[in-house]
Amino acid sequence: MNRALTLDDSVVAGIALAAGLLAAFLSRTLLRWLAKHAKRTRWSGDDVMVDALRTVVPWAAIAGGAAAAAAVLPLAKPLQHTVNQCLTVLLIFVVTVSAARVVAGLVQSVTSSRSGVAGSATIFVNITRILVLAIGFLVVLQTLGISIAPLLTALGVGGLAVALALQDTLANLFAGIHILASKTVQPGDYIKLSSGEEGYVEDINWRQTTVRALSNNLVVIPNGQLAKTNMTNYMRPEQRLTILVQAGVAYDSDLEQVERVTSEVVAEVMTGVDGALPDHEPAIRFHTFGDSRIGFTVILGVGEFSDQYRIKHEFIKRLHRRYREEGIRIPAPARTVALQQGAVVIPQQRTGDGAVQDGTSALHG
Repeated sequence: MNRALTLDDSVVAGIALAAGLLAAFLSRTLLRWLAKHAKRTRWSGDDVMVDALRTVVPWAAIAGGAAAAAAVLPLAKPLQHTVNQCLTVLLIFVVTVSAARVVAGLVQSVTSSRSGVAGSATIFVNITRILVLAIGFLVVLQTLGISIAPLLTALGVGGLAVALALQDTLANLFAGIHILASKTVQPGDYIKLSSGEEGYVEDINWRQTTVRALSNNLVVIPNGQLAKTNMTNYMRPEQRLTILVQAGVAYDSDLEQVERVTSEVVAEVMTGVDGALPDHEPAIRFHTFGDSRIGFTVILGVGEFSDQYRIKHEFIKRLHRRYREEGIRIPAPARTVALQQGAVVIPQQRTGDGAVQDGTSALHG
C-alpha cells in the first residue's frame, strides 16, 4: 500500500517544483543575455542555437522539477509511471521542435551564405525540418511503448501508393533538389527562360521556383519545367557583363573623330553612372556600310543585368548631345522612289519619318 501524504512530502515537492521554475527563469535570463552577444557576431548560426536553447533549457528545468516533485510524493506506481511518461514526452517534444528549428536555421544560413543573397532556398529547410520532426515523432511512439515496426511497414506500402499518385509533385521536388545541388540557379540570380519569363530568383521550394520580374510581379515556375527549359543565367559564372549599343553616322563624317568622341562619352558614362564598370575600356567597332549611314557597335560594361537600362539611357543621351556639339551628323534613313503610271513619271523621296515628298513630274507624250 502507498503511504499517506505528509506535510514534509508536500514541502519537499513544492521546493523541487519551485527550484525547477527558478532554474527556468535564471536560464532564460542568461540565454537572453547570450542572445544579445550572439547578434554581434558575423555568423548567424550562433543566433539560431541560442534561440533554440531559450526554449529547451527552461522547459527542461520545469520538467526536471516536476519529475523530482512527483518522485517525492507517495504516488501509486501506475500514476507515477504515467506522470514520468508525460514529462518525458513533453521533453522529447520540446527538444524535437527546438532541434528542427536549429537544423533548419543552420541549413538556411548555409544556403544564404553560398548564394550570397538574403533570400533562401526553402526546399532544403523544409526537408530537414520534416525529417527531424519525423524522427522525434517515432521516438515519442517508442517511449509510449508503441511498436514502430508495423508503422514503418505501413508507411513503406503507403509511400509507394503516394509516390504513384504524386508523380508530378515528386518530379518537381527532385528537380528542385537537382537545380540547387548543381548550382545552376541560386536565389538572387537573374535568369531568362526560352519561353520568355525573366527576373530575379526569389526562392526555390519543394514544388516551384518564384521569380520576381523587373516590374516587381512574381512569376511562379514549376521546378520540373525549369529543369527542362533552356535558360540563361546572367549572374553565373560572372555577374558583370557587356552590352551592345548600335549606332551610325553619316558617310561624310570623320571616323577618327567619331571614334574619339564616342570613346570619351563611354569613359564618362563608365565613371559617372551607378552600375557601370569604371575599369571598362571603351570599345567601338565599325561594321556596316548601310543605306544611309556607316554603322558601328559600342560595347559597354555593366555590373549586373538590370543596370543595362539605366546605362543605355545615359549613354544615348550624352552621345547625342556630344555629336551635336561636335557637328557629327546622325542621318535619318532616306530613300528615293520613282512611281510610273502610264506616261507620267513622278519621282518621290521617302524621308526618315515615313512621309513621301513629290518631286518634278515629267510628261512623255
